[in-house]
Amino acid sequence: MARAAENSVLARIGSQSRPSIPRPMATRTFVVANQKGGVGKTTSTVNVAAGLAQLGQRVLVIDLDPQGNASTALSIDHFQGTPGTYELLVDGTPLGDVVVPSPEIPGLDVVPATIDLAGAEIELVSVVAREGRLQKALRAHPRVGDAETAGEDRWDYIFIDCPPSLGLLTINALVAGAELLIPIQAEYYALEGLGQLLKTVDMVRAHLNPDLAVSTILVTMYDGRTRLAAGVAEEVKSHFGDQVLRTYIPRSVRVSEAPSYGQTVMTYDPGSPGALSYLEAAREIASKGMSR
Repeated sequence: MARAAENSVLARIGSQSRPSIPRPMATRTFVVANQKGGVGKTTSTVNVAAGLAQLGQRVLVIDLDPQGNASTALSIDHFQGTPGTYELLVDGTPLGDVVVPSPEIPGLDVVPATIDLAGAEIELVSVVAREGRLQKALRAHPRVGDAETAGEDRWDYIFIDCPPSLGLLTINALVAGAELLIPIQAEYYALEGLGQLLKTVDMVRAHLNPDLAVSTILVTMYDGRTRLAAGVAEEVKSHFGDQVLRTYIPRSVRVSEAPSYGQTVMTYDPGSPGALSYLEAAREIASKGMSR
C-alpha cells in the first residue's frame, strides 16, 4: 500500500520525476496485433509507448488502423488528406515526411492514419513486393538501427498499431517488425481466434520475416475480484509461459475516458491504477529486452 501511494504521488508530480531506464542497443520494433476487436490493442499501444517515452526512451507509434484511434489518443490530426501511413505505403512517401511529434509527450513521435488507409489494401494488390512496403520505409530511415549506424538520435522503440484483421496492412506490419505484442483481455473466449493469428505469424516467419517472434503477451481488462479473470490469466500463462507479462492491466474507466480528451491515461490521470499498470508494463517490456 505504501509503495502504491508513493508511485501515485510521483506519477502526479509528472514524468520529470521518473528516472530514465537504459536504452536498448538497437531499435526494437513491436507489432501490436489481435484480429479480435475490443481487447485493448490500441489502448495498450499508445499507453505502453507513452510510458516508455516518460521513462526517457525515444518512441515512434505507427498508426496502421484506418479508424485512426491511436492518432486520436495521441492528439494527432488525422483528417482526410493528412500525410500519414497511406502515403507511406501507397505513394512511397519517405517516413521522415509523415512523422509528427506528440504535443503531449516529449520523445514520442507518431505516423497518423486517416480514412484514406481503408482503400490501401485494394490499391496495393497489384504493387510489386506489396508485403514489404512498411519494412522498406523503416529500413531507409536514419533513426532506425543500432547505436553504431543510427546514433544517439535513434528511436528506441517502434510500435505498429494494426487493424483488427489479418489483411495486407497487418501483413506489412508483421514483415516490418521483429517482436509481436498480443493484448488478450481477461474475459471468456479470450484465446478464441488467436490460432489464426499465430498461423499467420508462422507463415510470415517462414516466407517473409524469419526474425519475427511472439515476445510479449499483455493481459488487459483484468478484474481481480472475479474468478473468471484469474482463470483466464492462468490459461493464458499455460499457453504462453514467460511471454506473458507479470503486470496485468486492470479494467478502468479512466483508461477508457482518456482518448475522448485526446490523451493517453498516462497524461490524463497519471496516478490512476491503469496508468501505473501501463508504466510498470513498459518497464517490464524494457527489462525483458535487456535480458535477451
